[in-house]
Amino acid sequence: MRMDALTLCMRTFAQLGIDDWLIAAGFVRNLVWDKLHGFKAHNLNDIDVIYYCPHDTSVAKDIHIERQLQQQAALPFSVKNQARMHIRNHDAPYHSCLDAMRYWPEKQTAIGVKMMLIAPKQLNLQSAFSLNGLFNYTITPNPLRSQALFDQRISSKGWLERYPKLAIVT
Repeated sequence: MRMDALTLCMRTFAQLGIDDWLIAAGFVRNLVWDKLHGFKAHNLNDIDVIYYCPHDTSVAKDIHIERQLQQQAALPFSVKNQARMHIRNHDAPYHSCLDAMRYWPEKQTAIGVKMMLIAPKQLNLQSAFSLNGLFNYTITPNPLRSQALFDQRISSKGWLERYPKLAIVT
């Protein structure tokens, strides 16, 4: 499923002429944590697809891309243009997908991957922070976000129950 999603996104964003895109968050984070814990890869509630297109920041564009992806594969895509998300988050404008991920609540979530059109067998992994925390069984709050938001996400996501080797590092 993960390779299908990557291939589909690569083709879709190439057709749209959008180079700055990633499948991010739990798509990568949960796969790593599943492997580290010796678990079979869990199914995903959604596949977070982020892209950066400052020329059209409409929600309609997100919906159009999401539907286009879902028509080609019955996968739970969730598509968001990061050129617009700074408004919702009360931040200064973001300049790229990688820049937007610098503001995500946990450092280990701020990771994305894409397949390169020029080399479709190669993956491009991007992280706004070090990969060490992801592979060291830790969850770290982003100091750019509130502790309350971090705590709420820890509770609602159930990561500590699902992945018992994880530890919160502040």
